[in-house]
Amino acid sequence: MSLSQFKLLRPRTIDEAVGFLAKYAGDAAAGDGQRIRIIAGGTDLIPSMRQKLFEPEYVLDIRHIAELSGIREQGSGVEIGALTTLSTIEHSELLRCRYPVLSEAASLVASPVIRNMGTIGGNICLDTRCLWYNQSLAWRKACGFCIKKDGDLCHVAPGGTNCWAAFSGDTPPALLCLKAEIEITGPSRQRRISPSDFYTGAGDHYRKLQPNELLTRIFLPEASAGYCGVYRKLRIRGSIDYPLAGVAVAIKRSNGHIADAKVALTAVNPAPVLVRGATELLVGNPLTEKLAEAVGDLAAKTAKPLTTSALTPEYRREMIRVFTKRALLATES
Repeated sequence: MSLSQFKLLRPRTIDEAVGFLAKYAGDAAAGDGQRIRIIAGGTDLIPSMRQKLFEPEYVLDIRHIAELSGIREQGSGVEIGALTTLSTIEHSELLRCRYPVLSEAASLVASPVIRNMGTIGGNICLDTRCLWYNQSLAWRKACGFCIKKDGDLCHVAPGGTNCWAAFSGDTPPALLCLKAEIEITGPSRQRRISPSDFYTGAGDHYRKLQPNELLTRIFLPEASAGYCGVYRKLRIRGSIDYPLAGVAVAIKRSNGHIADAKVALTAVNPAPVLVRGATELLVGNPLTEKLAEAVGDLAAKTAKPLTTSALTPEYRREMIRVFTKRALLATES
């Protein structure tokens, strides 16, 4: 599957990159972002372009913007550039010691070769996935296309008007647990938002990022440093594969009891989501197997997997229950 022709743009600064986006992105108000695509590691974009899911006129290569790389400690926490590779995050002693759930989530993305190329910004902006979408053009054409690309039919929920493609990034649930903030830079302003506000919950228009905006940095607050963190992931193969269900857990303890806790899911909804009510169940109590089972039940109710992957929704929901319990109990070790 060959790539369509495009013009490659290579900015050296954030301002230059945003300028290119403003010039070539089209009508931002209309959500028209098909003319230009941003490439960092390219581990997701290039395969999608080969499948003709994206056929942009311009590709914005941001890899040479030096200020977007690296992990920097600040008085208010830690700043991570959007171009920082997943392998750098995986091996960072600072993140392993202070924000272990993020380090572990990054370590489980695909394979070492992919992690050497893939960036945290790319993992946050990862396109949603579905069996009916991530296919070749010939395959999709034979099926009449789908709501997410070129059609008006959802093969997952026939008769529905919503797209249920699943978000499958590994690091965003960890960022949710850490109460991180994402910096977005546009032509006229710079803003910080929570990951929960970054995603729409729709499989097709899945993120609140205008075509003329660029994700530039991630901020981890000092208040979340030192939380025990665990990430568990379901996939068919031990490497390469995207998660088919994922659970991130971050817990802070005081005098043997849980002082704060967050549980977040990925790959079972069109967006990464916090498990509502998990904090209230956990805080103030010692962690027991029974309590971990109760939070697992709550996580299973939060998960809404559909037939978007090779495994059944029932199995993926049950594994959310199992992985939540295991992740919580693993924070004791």
